Amino acid sequence: MHKPLPLQCTSLNFRGFQYAQAMLFATEEINNRTDLLPGISLGYKIYDVCGSIARGVRVTLALANGNEELSSPSQAPCTRPARVQAIMGETSSSPSMAIATVIGPFHIPMVSHFATCACLSDKTKYPSFLRTIPSDYYQSRALAQLVKHFGWTWVGAIRTNDDYGNNGMATFTETAQQLGICLEYSVSLFRTDPPDKIQKIIDIIKASTSKVIVAFLSHMDMDVLIHELSHHNLTGYQWVGSESWISDSQIAAMDKHHILDGAIGLSIPKAHVSGMREFMLDVKPLNSSGNELFTEFWETLFSCKFKQSKSSAGNQRECTGHEDLTGVQNSFTDMSLMPIFNNVYKGVYAVAHALHSMLSCNKTCNNKVQLDPYTTSQHIKRIHFKTKEGDEVYFNKNGDPAAKYEIINWQPTENGIVDFVTVGLHDASLLADKQLNLQNKSLIWANNSQQVPVSVCSEKCPPGTRKVLQKGKPVCCCDCLRCAEGEISNITDSITCVQCHPEFWSNERRDACVKKEAEFLSYQEIMGALLTAASLFGTCITAVVAFIFFKYRKTPIVRANNSDLSFLLLFSLTLCFLCSLTFIGQPSEWSCMLRHTAFGITFVLCISCVLGKTIVVLMAFRATLPGSNVMIWFGPAQQKLSVLGFTVVQVIICILWLTISPPFPFKNFKQFKDRIILECTLGSAVGFWAVLGYIGLLAMLCFILAFLARKLPDNFNEAKFITFSMLIFCAVWITFIPAYVSSPRKFSVAVEIFAILASSFGLLICIFFPKCYIILLKPENNTKKDMMGKGAPKSF
Repeated sequence: MHKPLPLQCTSLNFRGFQYAQAMLFATEEINNRTDLLPGISLGYKIYDVCGSIARGVRVTLALANGNEELSSPSQAPCTRPARVQAIMGETSSSPSMAIATVIGPFHIPMVSHFATCACLSDKTKYPSFLRTIPSDYYQSRALAQLVKHFGWTWVGAIRTNDDYGNNGMATFTETAQQLGICLEYSVSLFRTDPPDKIQKIIDIIKASTSKVIVAFLSHMDMDVLIHELSHHNLTGYQWVGSESWISDSQIAAMDKHHILDGAIGLSIPKAHVSGMREFMLDVKPLNSSGNELFTEFWETLFSCKFKQSKSSAGNQRECTGHEDLTGVQNSFTDMSLMPIFNNVYKGVYAVAHALHSMLSCNKTCNNKVQLDPYTTSQHIKRIHFKTKEGDEVYFNKNGDPAAKYEIINWQPTENGIVDFVTVGLHDASLLADKQLNLQNKSLIWANNSQQVPVSVCSEKCPPGTRKVLQKGKPVCCCDCLRCAEGEISNITDSITCVQCHPEFWSNERRDACVKKEAEFLSYQEIMGALLTAASLFGTCITAVVAFIFFKYRKTPIVRANNSDLSFLLLFSLTLCFLCSLTFIGQPSEWSCMLRHTAFGITFVLCISCVLGKTIVVLMAFRATLPGSNVMIWFGPAQQKLSVLGFTVVQVIICILWLTISPPFPFKNFKQFKDRIILECTLGSAVGFWAVLGYIGLLAMLCFILAFLARKLPDNFNEAKFITFSMLIFCAVWITFIPAYVSSPRKFSVAVEIFAILASSFGLLICIFFPKCYIILLKPENNTKKDMMGKGAPKSF
């Protein structure tokens, strides 16, 4: 077992030296003022913790106890009040957490200028910690909003493997998920990691498909990563950086291969403190004070060695102590971190204002007030003042300042030096949708491109498609599936397709619902026009026949065939032809009720007339037999009453149908998906089939009676013509039923119209055309002798 060697600080860090210089500048400025702490001088002790948590805790305990040098040997350690009223620092989050934990029980206030971990806002763990730099809670969310603003939904992430990086990236990841951003990978890095671990990170970046990398790294870890990236020449990636390195000119100077060109990120707003730059570059007072630090600082600055220096080497030039600072260009003379130096400046002034309040200073201060760290801590939390540059300084309940950031873009210049251009602002105190404010400035992206890089796992799904997640991949990776028929999506990246209203249908692109085409049998289309023409033609022919019968009403052939029933039959046939027109055109409530009832009543009237004529034929033949008086019981009055009686029955059926459940217009969406079938639904199917059944019953009765009278003398009766007409009528309507049921859409209406017209033409032609033929072309046969001829009957 061996005791580990003590920690050695092997090199001078100019950044840490600059922070110390900023504290000295603020302290001297306060001591030279008469309005702030008059008569009181601030003192200080500076410790170099070398970036070590252990060393930081050690010096903190020394400051808290103030027992490095006891005034008398008899005084016990840790029994007197702390000599220090406040601790300025630390720079990093992890050492700050350790130090704040140690000094928490002593309530010594600690004011950090660069520790940004959101965890330090927890006052239950770190009650006396305050800072002049915003919490990473706001920075992480701002970075996620920035990534979302440029449409990057598929990014990689690299973080420092400490409290700063892990906590910052955790908040970024949480916010990114809320904004729909996916991380392809998230890896951690620490500057002391072995080469094989860093190589794994390089391999992950190479294998990735995302083109944007969010780097939540400290500047020291970024130094290590830049060296490896340059070695592998990994260019072309868009870097998004945290405030720790995005505005650090040292990092830019190391980027010889332009890996980070076009980087964008958040930075502490630019600041100017008059006199600070000149003070920090003036190191002569440091030499005159006899400070041992001067020797190491000067040797590091000019790469030389003093003779008396223990580490002097023969191969280095000798320092004179009078070297010219004006020509030096390194991190010491670089003032790019002036916003952070300003944070140190604000912290010292915050402590001074708190002491000014505690000592009740006006023109003088009350020196008798016993100072204690707890009271000092409480006063610092309540201070609110403005610096000489006009910056407001105050702390919220968590010890944090207002969160405001500048958005920085790395724009390389012609001489190879990176220009940190402010392209926007982020103010966390505003509403969420107004926090990010990008100025109208041209940005430079990776590879010096003017176009915003694209970094998505899957392209956006256009309207007309929906997103479907790819199995085993994050939610940002998806396939675009076209919406099904009747469904649409009218926004980009829709996760669902919306069903169109039943009266609408999706267009070809599936991005809008268009009104379905209404389909019905119209007068404009060919089929409707032909049926209309046939109906009107039948009406005209019937009218012509009626005219012929009327003109020749006194001739034997018209008189022998019951002229009253013939004219009534012609009238009913006219109605039959015309009622077919009610089936054509867009269905309405009235047309639906009219078409079936008018059809049913007119056809019953028609069949009743034919039935009456058939009965008359049979009765007339019976009347010629000796002793028969049958015509007394079926005279003209009885014939008309029978027609009326048969028709009234149908009227009653129709009235019951219309009363109980009438036909009504119906939009049929089910039969065809892309169109609406406008049709008349039957209402009560029993009513419809009752109407048809009654017509069929009369037609069958008429057919049977006509068939029985078929062998009567040819010249005396028209029984065989009625038989033919009824045969046609029954054949048409028996065929109609299966054809009607099986016909789709408007064709079912056409079938019904065709059946009406066919049966009407059948009746008209079979019953009236032979008579018209005799009247017009064979007038010599239109005599009473021919009508009463006794020729042998012909078989049928």
